[in-house]
Amino acid sequence: MTRGATVWFTGLPSAGKTTLAYALAERLRGGDRRVEVLDGDEIRAFLSSGLGFTRADRDTNVRRIGFVAELLARNGVLALVPVIAPYADSRAAVRERHADTGTPYVEIHVAAPVDVCARRDVKGLYARQAAGEITGLTGVDDPYEEPAAPDLRIASQHRTVPESVASALALLTERGLA
Repeated sequence: MTRGATVWFTGLPSAGKTTLAYALAERLRGGDRRVEVLDGDEIRAFLSSGLGFTRADRDTNVRRIGFVAELLARNGVLALVPVIAPYADSRAAVRERHADTGTPYVEIHVAAPVDVCARRDVKGLYARQAAGEITGLTGVDDPYEEPAAPDLRIASQHRTVPESVASALALLTERGLA
C-alpha cells in the first residue's frame, strides 16, 4: 500500500490554500496517487456545522479535521487539508496526533499579507468585515498565529500557482510522500 500523509495548508482567508491544495491534488492524481482534499469550508458545512467561530469552536473544528486527515493518511491516502487553523496550539495538537500514530504530517504555510488577501477576497469576507457586517475575521479582528517553523512557507503573492505546486511537490517527493 502507498504511504499516506497529511499535508496541512494554513494561512489567512484568501491566501491561496484551497487553490494550491486542489492544484496539487490534480497533479498528484495524474500520477495515480490516492488523494483527498479536506476543504475547510466543506468540512465546516458537513462535519462541524454546529460550531461557531469562538476559539474553542475553532479548536474543535481543527481537531476534527485533523482526526479525519490522520485516519485517511493512515490508510494510504494523501490528505490535503486547506484550513485556516489560526491557533498554533490547535495545529500542534494535530501534528502530535499524527506523530503518536506514526503518520507523516507536513505543514505548509501559505503566507500572504492581509492587504493582498483583502484584494483577492474570494468570499467577500474582508469587504463584509470592513462594512461591519461580520466580526472575528482571522487576521483582521481575530488572531492568526503564523507557524514558527512550517515544513514549507509559500509567499503566494510572489509565486504563481504552478510554482507553488512545484515547491510542495518537491518537498513531498523529497520525503517519499509523492
